[in-house]
Amino acid sequence: MKIDRIEPSKHKKNRFLIFLEDKSCIKITEQELLKFSFHVGDDLSEADLNKLRGAADVSNWKAKAAEMLSRQAMSKRGLERKLKEKGAPESETESIVNWLESIGALDDIAYAKALAARCVEKGYGPARIRAKLYEKGVDKNLWDDILSELPPDAAQIDAYLIRKSRGVKANDLDEKEKRRLTAGLLRRGFSWEDIKAAWSRFEEE
Repeated sequence: MKIDRIEPSKHKKNRFLIFLEDKSCIKITEQELLKFSFHVGDDLSEADLNKLRGAADVSNWKAKAAEMLSRQAMSKRGLERKLKEKGAPESETESIVNWLESIGALDDIAYAKALAARCVEKGYGPARIRAKLYEKGVDKNLWDDILSELPPDAAQIDAYLIRKSRGVKANDLDEKEKRRLTAGLLRRGFSWEDIKAAWSRFEEE
């Protein structure tokens, strides 16, 4: 199959279009153009075409993965899930993700720290943060180190009780209000033991 013409894409940077004599078109990146060194008029065998299409497919998925990360930070597993949902071949997703990690575009530790920090800003406790790390595909082996760098739970719980009680002393709050505040802290992922200790501090003050 002869190459009829090679043109740069008008819509995407560093993309090229190889038009074959049967009017079909193969979309490639600059990487494939340099790697295979094809020229107009070259007669490609079926094996050549398969290699070109396979290499182009991988490069296109790499570009799509990089574009996804430019729009939204993700963990390695989170990106793998997204790629599979988009139709990327399972045989290639791991290598694509590893490639992005090798060039510094993907960093699970930095992503996990930023995610945990956002959770703290929202007032979440350890259990809720762990659930969020799990949801986003962060490796469990990183969880303990990430959580150890966060502000103490006691300080967050105390701040919540002071803020939500609106200046009312603990001993002046009725039991219904105390239960409501306690339930709010439990939903945010704080442990019952830490909440109980916080109430004791609040009542003493």
